[in-house]
Amino acid sequence: MIKAPLIDATGATRGEVDLPEQIFGVVPNTAVVHEVLAWQLAARHLGTHSTKTRGEVRGGGRKPWRQKGTGRARHGSRRSPLWVGGGITFGPRPATPGYALPKRVRRLAVRSLLADKARSGHLTVVEELRLEAPRTKELAAVLARLGVGEEKVILVTAAHNQTLVKAADNLRGVTVLTARTLNVHDLLAHPRLVVTREALGVVREVWGDDR
Repeated sequence: MIKAPLIDATGATRGEVDLPEQIFGVVPNTAVVHEVLAWQLAARHLGTHSTKTRGEVRGGGRKPWRQKGTGRARHGSRRSPLWVGGGITFGPRPATPGYALPKRVRRLAVRSLLADKARSGHLTVVEELRLEAPRTKELAAVLARLGVGEEKVILVTAAHNQTLVKAADNLRGVTVLTARTLNVHDLLAHPRLVVTREALGVVREVWGDDR
């Protein structure tokens, strides 16, 4: 069983905590991590470029002129691409470059990064993270006592903690995530990981199952 030191908010060691083997005991797979990172970044593209087809432009509800007898070419609508202000033929359309990726692959990537942080000593398990008010100065002092005040760090909680989120808003490099929203991009962008003891149980529940 893999173990990690358990500390409190003052930085004092309170013993050790067992880390789930099925998560923190895996061999990190860098190829899968790269694949999931590319998938996650691709899904962020909005694809905002767009043109209107003849079925979307405004106007053209009636035939411009009668079919025969005018000496002019036949037209059925001013929305035709042949007209100024008409629709665009084969123009760019909104497209999402995202693609499907198996859940097992995504889980393996997160487990690989969690295991790597545990092996490298960049994982800290804290008894609890609790603030009476969303004060940035107070949270900065807590992080300093935990020994992560000068690093980019993810604070992992069991559930959404609005007080903690607000307190971290003005701290550069500090991100608050729940155990369920851990992702490859944030884990790569933040070298340090601080997990509450309660959140560790949620991590075991969410990321330890391959279903």
